[in-house]
Parts: sequence; structure tokens; C-alpha cells
Amino acid sequence: MEAEAPLAVICGGGSLPFAVADAVSRRGRRAILFPIRGWADAEAVRCYPHRWIALGQFGRAVRFMQEEGCREIVFIGRVVRPALRELRFDWETLRLLPRIIRAFRGGDDHLLSHVAAYFEGQGFKLVGAHELAPEILLAKGSLGTRAPSSRDLDDIGRGLSVLQALSPFDIGQAVVVANNHVLAMEAAEGTDEMLARVAEQRRLGRIRSALGVGVLVKAPKAGQDHRFDLPSIGPQTVERAARAGLAGIAVVAGAAIVAEAARVVQLADREKLFVVGVDGGGTQP
Repeated sequence: MEAEAPLAVICGGGSLPFAVADAVSRRGRRAILFPIRGWADAEAVRCYPHRWIALGQFGRAVRFMQEEGCREIVFIGRVVRPALRELRFDWETLRLLPRIIRAFRGGDDHLLSHVAAYFEGQGFKLVGAHELAPEILLAKGSLGTRAPSSRDLDDIGRGLSVLQALSPFDIGQAVVVANNHVLAMEAAEGTDEMLARVAEQRRLGRIRSALGVGVLVKAPKAGQDHRFDLPSIGPQTVERAARAGLAGIAVVAGAAIVAEAARVVQLADREKLFVVGVDGGGTQP
């Protein structure tokens, strides 16, 4: 049966790949990691069955997964979009080069959809990490002891509206709003670097709102394939939001992943930040 076949976890950086592997193992299914060189945590990987791959080694990845008897694949973990020159082509990837070039002419969702189509064409089924480990999704409501104020809820509503408006352009999944003023939008740099940019702009005096005002809002793009690249937060997100002088973090409940939830709660309470799951179409926690 397909459900009994090992699960292939193609993993980038961070702790989420291991949380998914652990959750799958607890349910009695074997998980085999296919860590991406340069991104996956080499020390943590050693604790799991694994076979290393590099970005661009499509043929090698398929061969390894077939040898292990995998039929389903999960993509999970942090990877910065590479330049074409950074890919380590194997013969299979070279054969697909025209298709790969077309895939790079668009946003991240466009690129990932082409990657997904390739693996599906090889007979694999792509599944979302949240389907196999629903406990990694942030539920509706506050995660720690603090809750958003009415002003914060207004900022969250503005942030969700901005992200919805940006969705057709396949740009990013995060925005920072303070007093209904958009301070930053996520693009290629990612959430952590966007928050670092907010902290720097505050230090330079270009952001004049008081400390403890403003919200990081994250939401999936409209029509996004939830099998990969769902918005995610973790301990580092909380630390960066605190350095940026924000009041808290809001994500769409049931459509965003939280890594190391207990640590997130601990840090959020220590930094006096809220972390909340909200309705995608509104601001009710």
C-alpha cells in the first residue's frame, strides 16, 4: 500500500524537516530525509535515514527515492531561490535545461509548480507537510500570554489586505504594518531580512512609530499550492520581530507553520510580543 511506503522528505534549512519526520515516525511510517547540501543541518540529519542531494540534481534525487521505495514526497525547510549558475546539474537536469530556464522566469510559486510537475511526471505524489503533521500548523487564537490590541487588529487587517492585493504578482508572504502604515513588504530577501531592514530603518530614525507598535503579518498567496512553501514562523522570527520593535506577529490560522512552538511561546512571552492565528478574511483571533 502507498501509505506504507517510506516518505521522502526533501529538506532545506531549519528544524521543520525534522519535526515532520518525527511526526510521521510517531504514526508508524518510515521517513527518509533527502537533505539539500548547503542548507540542511548536517548534525541533525545524522539522526535520521538520509541521502544527500544538491540543488539541480533531479535525476539523482529521483534515483535515490526509487531505490528507497518512496512514492510520496514532502518539500519542507528553508532554501533561498538559487541562481541558475548555482545549480549542480546532473545529466537528467541538463536534459531539462530549457524547461528549467522557463521555470525561473517568474516568482517562487511559478518555479515550485514546475518542480512539482517534474516529480509528478516521474510517478511521485507531492503532499503537504501539514497533511502528514497537522500539529505544526498554528491554530486560531493567541499562542502565548499576550493578545493583540484593537490597534494591532487594525494593523493585521491592513496587512492581510496588502498581501491579498500582492498575491497576483507572486512576490512575498509577509508585510509589516504600524498604525495602518505599511513599513515593509517581503520580497526575495525573506522574512528575517525584511525584519532586519525594519530594525535598521528604525535605528536610522526613518521609522518614527513608538516601540511596541506594529505587526508582522504573514499569509499564503491567493491560490497558492499548500503542498509547499506555506508561510512559517519560528523562534528566530520572534527574535527579529522584537529587534524591529514590533508588538507582535499574526499569521493565517491553519495556513501557516510554526517551528518549535514551545520555544516560540517562551520567547514571545519574554519579549512581550503576541503571536496569534487569525482568520484569513478578517482579524478575529
